[in-house]
Amino acid sequence: MTDASKKPADAANDKVGVVIVAAGRGARAGQADGPKQYQRIGGRAIIARTLDMFLAHPGIGPVVVAIHADDGALFRGAAGANADRVIAVTGGASRQDSVRLGLLALRSHAPGRVLVHDAVRPFVDAELIDRTIEAIGERQGALPALPVADTLKRESAAGMIGETVSRIGLHAAQTPQGFPFWPLLAAHEKAHRLGKADFTDDAAIAEWAHIPVKIVQGSPDNVKLTWARDIAMADQRLSGERPRFPDIRTGNGYDVHAFEPGDHVTLCGVPVPHDRKLSGHSDADVGLHALTDALLATCGAGDIGTHFPPSDPQWKGAASRIFVEHAAKLVRERGGRIANADITLICEAPRIGPHRLAMTEALSAMLGISPDRISIKATTNEKLGFVGREEGIAAIATASVVFPGDVPE
Repeated sequence: MTDASKKPADAANDKVGVVIVAAGRGARAGQADGPKQYQRIGGRAIIARTLDMFLAHPGIGPVVVAIHADDGALFRGAAGANADRVIAVTGGASRQDSVRLGLLALRSHAPGRVLVHDAVRPFVDAELIDRTIEAIGERQGALPALPVADTLKRESAAGMIGETVSRIGLHAAQTPQGFPFWPLLAAHEKAHRLGKADFTDDAAIAEWAHIPVKIVQGSPDNVKLTWARDIAMADQRLSGERPRFPDIRTGNGYDVHAFEPGDHVTLCGVPVPHDRKLSGHSDADVGLHALTDALLATCGAGDIGTHFPPSDPQWKGAASRIFVEHAAKLVRERGGRIANADITLICEAPRIGPHRLAMTEALSAMLGISPDRISIKATTNEKLGFVGREEGIAAIATASVVFPGDVPE
């Protein structure tokens, strides 16, 4: 077998290789959405954010990602265009074996130094990567770590406190851990040959192989996402930082009714004296009919005829406020909040101005919103068309509704 510690003569390389370990199943985090490295925080997969940090670093060369044999499609979908910028290899049954296989994939690139990083530490930053790289020597590794702040207790066999452990000199290890490439590969290969598979990180293997490891300052932000709660908190943190695209929807409605003999018209829920009335199956309130369609449009719920077909005798002569209140109820059942309602009545007569306040108050009660969110306007058709000939009245309505969540990507 070739001695893995012997570096090929033509392999001088100032760039630092990286092995990202991503072959675990992440059972502690729950797998409802797949292994934890592929779950999304701030709208993106955890592993995608981790890759971004290393691929953007100017000192980083080849990047190997050790993934599970079943996760090829998951990885490509999560990494996107970055999938073509890394070397994906099938990992082993343990983290230790996945690192060894990742190191073997780097052999032909022969980097002088290598970083080993957990895919589920997506908050690693460039400064931490720099500190770790700078501390790697020809025969020395580097371990980012933080001093242990909590008081430590050792449990007895009976489940009681056995003793308090001094935290002086104790550190919590992080990744990326950095090493001279060839000595680390040789240590992994030797451990593999001897069947030693109980190392929990690469600093432990280096210690076993008598490779000194220097502690460098870690980062409190460089957390490992282990539990479902960790992932939820990371998502909350990033969701507050990323641009938001609130789900604001606008619907439009249009209606028209012809005149017929009568003594008043009903507009926006208010009876208005006139020498004729509007013809229709219900009370023919064009303003409310247009608004009903506008509200239904904001949640894809069809139109007024879908919910109140004119062929149904129960709606004969019905007050159109029933239609508006039904549409507003559907909007709210979907989590929507009505932000604004705007109605334009198009007619030569009757005059709308004297009744605008009453109409606004009626709509405020129907929609459950304040009067300042309601606009009722009137215009003529300058004597043109059927409206100009005073054959009927038309209405245009626009509704703005805010729904929970963001607009999907």
